[in-house]
Amino acid sequence: MVTYSTFSDLELTALLKQGDELAYTEIFNRFKYILHAHALNKLRDREEARDIIQEVFTYLWQKRETIQFNSTISGYLYGAVRHAILNRITRNQVQQKYFDSMKAFSLTSEVATDHLIREKQLKAFIEKEIAQLPLKMREVFELSRLDNLSHKEIAKKLGISEQTVSKQISNAIKILKVKLGIFVYLWFIIHP
Repeated sequence: MVTYSTFSDLELTALLKQGDELAYTEIFNRFKYILHAHALNKLRDREEARDIIQEVFTYLWQKRETIQFNSTISGYLYGAVRHAILNRITRNQVQQKYFDSMKAFSLTSEVATDHLIREKQLKAFIEKEIAQLPLKMREVFELSRLDNLSHKEIAKKLGISEQTVSKQISNAIKILKVKLGIFVYLWFIIHP
């Protein structure tokens, strides 16, 4: 009976390329511990090192017929493990950056969403208070503040004097200041 443990790496490589499972098993047994120690030294994680070794040997078996060994099988395996470790580290770094950016986004979007809700509520309250102004006063105020018309333009449009427009806007601001002042003060106390 042939014992594969007596074969050289070169002989095992040739048998591996022919699909010899026992040659593959011998290569695995010959290099698994040293490659695992190498991967563990770089990754500092036993499970990740084991996964790397599993990936390398799975790839070796799957591509056995097409792999070109430019050096010895041991050189190929060390290079494959090193390459797999670098890929894993890079993937982990990219993944961590992605998670960090998603975390930062979620924190800022919550704050932004909260501010948008508060802004909408405040706007709705202001609009409600404006709607409660006396009809002519509200009309003058809205033309001034919402339509951005000058006092002269409002006076001409409504057929009243500029002085009346000024007085109506002044009165509207006083009323809103009182109503909104208390509300805004309470709003910031309740919603820090």
